[in-house]
Amino acid sequence: MARFRQRALDEAASHLQARFFLEEGPVSSYFGENVLDTAKMKDYLSEKAYCAVIDAVKSGKKLDRAFSDEIADGIRKWAMEKGATHYTHLFQPLTGSTAEKHEAFVTFKDGKAMERFKGSALVQQEPDASSFPSGGLRNTFEARGYSAWDPTSPVFVLDGTLCIPSVFVSYNGEALDMKVPNLRSLQALSSAAVKVARLFDSNVSGVSVNLGLEQEYFLVDEALYNARPDLVLCGRTVIGHTSAKDQQLEDHYFGAIPSRVSAFMKDFETEAYKLGIQLETRHNEVAPNQFECAPLFSDVTTSIDQNMLLMIVMQKVAEKHHLKVVFHEKPFDGVNGSGKHCNWSMTTDTGVNLLSPGKTPNKNLQFLSFFVSVMKGVRNHDYLLMTSIANLNNSYRLGGNEAPPAVMSIFAGSTLTAVLDSFLKMQDLSDQEAGRNSIEIVGTIPEIFPDNTDRNRTSPFAFTGNRFEFRAVGSSANAASATYVLNSIVAESLNEFHSCVREREARGESLRDAVAATIRKFIIDSQDIMFEGNGYSLEWLEEAGRRGLRAVRNVPDAYNVYKEEATRRLFTSLGVLSEAEIDARFEVLNEIYVKKLQIEARVIGDICKNHVIPAAVSYENVLIRNVNGMKEVFGEEYKDLCRAEIETLRKVSSFVNRLSDDIESLVDCRRKANAEPDMAVRAKLYSTEVMEAMRRIRYCADHLEMIVDDELWPLPKYRELLFL
Repeated sequence: MARFRQRALDEAASHLQARFFLEEGPVSSYFGENVLDTAKMKDYLSEKAYCAVIDAVKSGKKLDRAFSDEIADGIRKWAMEKGATHYTHLFQPLTGSTAEKHEAFVTFKDGKAMERFKGSALVQQEPDASSFPSGGLRNTFEARGYSAWDPTSPVFVLDGTLCIPSVFVSYNGEALDMKVPNLRSLQALSSAAVKVARLFDSNVSGVSVNLGLEQEYFLVDEALYNARPDLVLCGRTVIGHTSAKDQQLEDHYFGAIPSRVSAFMKDFETEAYKLGIQLETRHNEVAPNQFECAPLFSDVTTSIDQNMLLMIVMQKVAEKHHLKVVFHEKPFDGVNGSGKHCNWSMTTDTGVNLLSPGKTPNKNLQFLSFFVSVMKGVRNHDYLLMTSIANLNNSYRLGGNEAPPAVMSIFAGSTLTAVLDSFLKMQDLSDQEAGRNSIEIVGTIPEIFPDNTDRNRTSPFAFTGNRFEFRAVGSSANAASATYVLNSIVAESLNEFHSCVREREARGESLRDAVAATIRKFIIDSQDIMFEGNGYSLEWLEEAGRRGLRAVRNVPDAYNVYKEEATRRLFTSLGVLSEAEIDARFEVLNEIYVKKLQIEARVIGDICKNHVIPAAVSYENVLIRNVNGMKEVFGEEYKDLCRAEIETLRKVSSFVNRLSDDIESLVDCRRKANAEPDMAVRAKLYSTEVMEAMRRIRYCADHLEMIVDDELWPLPKYRELLFL
């Protein structure tokens, strides 16, 4: 076997199960110990300073800077008790990952060292960070960027550093991160939802969004990972023939967790618990070496911040176990990709889940009001919502192997669908449909049970009893890229719902009749987005087209939705994004798409030139020596005796020649695309011509992998990456 691959396999075989993060006692004894929540702050702040923090966290008020020095010093004291020597503003730039710049608490005066943390450093920093993508919001001569503490997300200590969750904005205050638009969208949604909720309960004064993020991921042995340049540089395998056994037996799904993996899970859970992450679930996923973890619901800001933190923790802990966590949406061809299912719901400050069906007619009228508002928001902006999760990584995943299709639809389940249909037709609901005595839909709403709603794994946006599950979000993504869009479209729809009700009341209708009529109107307006069948079927894609639902067939094409008037009006009217910020995101999305595909194109060319072709040529030489030896021994008889060897030699030579030509073609395609000054046009060329050239290269490389002697193949194969 090739020395490079054999060394990786030998090293992988030496990696054994171990535990590195063991804690005495139950989880409750150490849960949240590395997080400074508001309860702990009481011990480090005066009453006035503490109240200032509480007002900022719970009421959304700006932090009173008069108390900033005291708050910062209290936070420093707590952090140093936890072993922290540095602090950082942890923010979420438009790259989709997190960013941090560490500063020491220590300062020096007259040659003496002392620890200090000013309020100004807590509240605001200038990390510069000018190299992050900005889509033209930052010129080289206006490169200042500011990070500012987000008090709604608690500070914590990780690896001896106080981490301060922050936003990141330009010198002029434009959003340069994923968090600011999300916070703005939450304000817009709360304002709109409160108006509708008060139609049913005048005591409601606030509505928050809850989010539960299920995180899927692959694990690969560190030695095998490092022996695959494509995994190291791209996060996915750009070549690789499928293994004879992959997921077809479905024996990995929910199976017994391998011991080494279980040790890793327990360790990262221990560290996550210390950081206040409420992990509850772990299990094997469908593909081999694919797993999932899931926390309890929390408010959307905390949920996203903790998910980004969890990804960091998992990667750090994996190093101890000689494992690599792969968050890429489609690291291996032919098996399931990974998603980050977003379970999204709305809750009032009175404790009511607005998407939870109730046991009384009034509660269900409220539920239906919010349900149909979500329906209409998704129907109005179905293409925008699908585009919010569209990127290069996710484009490899969507549409197959249990991933959602690339066209938006809502699944409600048979019971709720029957309720909506009967409500629309103003008919009684039959015993069979309701599971209860016949009830008059016009006057009352029947009791709806959450468990009457089934699941549909082919639906990108499914109602699952008391929440919507947005299944299309990719596993490596910052979920804020999707939630700010979802929050915005629902806010717009709720504003419309409230206006419709008030207009009908002004014409003399009772509140109840006005609400019922508006619900029916929204059902009619949104029917096209509802689909209960198989989202993978060709029939559905054809039907979706007839309904006017656009599929994301090409990612750069999809980004053009940010140029459409409806999108721009949505964000600007709600104050979520300005015109300049919308344009910036359009530019950044295309730029990131191009850069990622540039890397993949370079890597596939490098691997094939420096690994695949040399291995194939080595095998050609083996075959040639064999054929020549047979000719020397058997004379002309060798032609019959070496028929298989000669035919294999022809195949290998043919694929090597095709591969070499395709690599040159790829270089030409890249050169042509790179010469295009318009980034959106460049992205389109990469998504068509460059990707097609890469597809041809992979076809040849994967066929050579199946022909070339296994002893000569230099790269770990799928059977080793997925099953060792």
